[in-house]
Amino acid sequence: MKIEKTDFKDLLIIHHDVYLDDRGSFREVFRNDVLEETLNYKINFCQDNNVKSSYMVLRGLHYQQDPYAQSKLVYVTEGKILDIAVDMRINSKTYGKYFSYALSSDLNKSLFIPKGFAHGYLSLSENSIVNYKVDSYYNKHYELGISYDDPYLNIDWGVIKEEIIISDKDRNFSKFNWKQNINK
Repeated sequence: MKIEKTDFKDLLIIHHDVYLDDRGSFREVFRNDVLEETLNYKINFCQDNNVKSSYMVLRGLHYQQDPYAQSKLVYVTEGKILDIAVDMRINSKTYGKYFSYALSSDLNKSLFIPKGFAHGYLSLSENSIVNYKVDSYYNKHYELGISYDDPYLNIDWGVIKEEIIISDKDRNFSKFNWKQNINK
């Protein structure tokens, strides 16, 4: 397992070693010791989520407010997605910027997204299965979101907006408030 740092503090791309033989393959997706050594702080994942989406389904941009803010370890077990993480840490040099990365089941990579980011993704295959671990339990009373088509963020989803399939809840999220502060 190799960890690649990005321009966003603590947002990491994790490269997985894959071992092939006559039976198929083996891939180690997560090692707590390696991740904690890179981050220089403890991570305690407490919930695993598994989401299946059809082609052009967009989920997000979601985040949880403190005290339920979540770090996420995101990986794809089937298909391909465009993953987006928006830095909402007001004291960060990348505050208000987004990170975009294509993840697929063939790529053998995952993303670690620290607390303080809004997160969403677009399914780019007929079916995609996304798995993600979080380090704080979901609490619907602390869930918020940002509009996927926010003009300030100007996210390039790489597709025609009218073709996107999105829930009413996600479609009606508010615009990005560059003065807000969810994690100091």
